[in-house]
Amino acid sequence: MARNLATFPVPIKQVFAVLCDPQTYAYWVVGSDSIRDADASWPAVGSKLHHRVGVGPFKLNDNTEVLELSEPMHLVLQARARPLGTARVVLDLIDLGNRTQVTMVEGPGDRFSRLLHNPIADFLLRRRNDEALRRLEKLAVERGPQG
Repeated sequence: MARNLATFPVPIKQVFAVLCDPQTYAYWVVGSDSIRDADASWPAVGSKLHHRVGVGPFKLNDNTEVLELSEPMHLVLQARARPLGTARVVLDLIDLGNRTQVTMVEGPGDRFSRLLHNPIADFLLRRRNDEALRRLEKLAVERGPQG
């Protein structure tokens, strides 16, 4: 599993507001090309956002589903890019007053994906998710306290 940790210079509500906006995922999730649609109930448990992932001519349409939600501190997503596999992404936020500690843990989301899982994949996911957290922080800072 890839585990990343960052501290953002904004309150937890600003970070969670970005996570509640499905259109932001196309920017902060590295590898996401676009958001095609999202359930009106996002980020309620069971809701989905429909995305396009990939690079260049190699793009897939699939979805990400909310598995768990404890607002504003815990969000678990099942991201799909079939036939390449799935990922389980856990985002935990800790309120530090005017700052927020964000932990992102990503690992295989199904049996097939676990077969392909290895330390090199974890290393690459950690690098990718470092960038994802930098982008998420940028969006949270730009959003400002008014949301």
